[in-house]
Amino acid sequence: MALSVCTRLTRSSTGFCLLGKTLRLQIATQPSCQPSVLRSSSSSQSKVTLHFVNQNGIKTSVTATEGESLLDIVVKKNLQIDGFGACEGTLACSTCHLVLEDSVYERLSTMADEELDMLDLAYGLTKTSRLGCQLTVEPWMDGMTVRVPREIKDQREVQETDSKQ
Repeated sequence: MALSVCTRLTRSSTGFCLLGKTLRLQIATQPSCQPSVLRSSSSSQSKVTLHFVNQNGIKTSVTATEGESLLDIVVKKNLQIDGFGACEGTLACSTCHLVLEDSVYERLSTMADEELDMLDLAYGLTKTSRLGCQLTVEPWMDGMTVRVPREIKDQREVQETDSKQ
């Protein structure tokens, strides 16, 4: 995706500056990724508290910014979730599989076919399963709890085991 700007656009350490205002660009690289967005990184973006429960049942609460993907939050906050996000959000695996509360799941947008295909490969699939790389934080999610399934399958570990045998 190309962006044309008819005014001076300069890069700063935190993003891009356009007429003195800092902007952050998020550009989707695949059709199944979240929509491309040009967002201001000003204080108008909402901060929400999210709760992640890892495979061992340990709950960690974090503060996130509107527009961040759940995968990005786990990575940036260095949450202790083994094997999470192996494909780095390219929708090529199901290691960012999360189980949501019914009330949260019902409010989310419909899944793309590609996400459904990846969820077919996930262990511990439930009726409220989604991929963290496909979900972005919205203000209404404040206080939301998401769970990582107890069983995960990271294909990298399977390949390492096979090669040792």
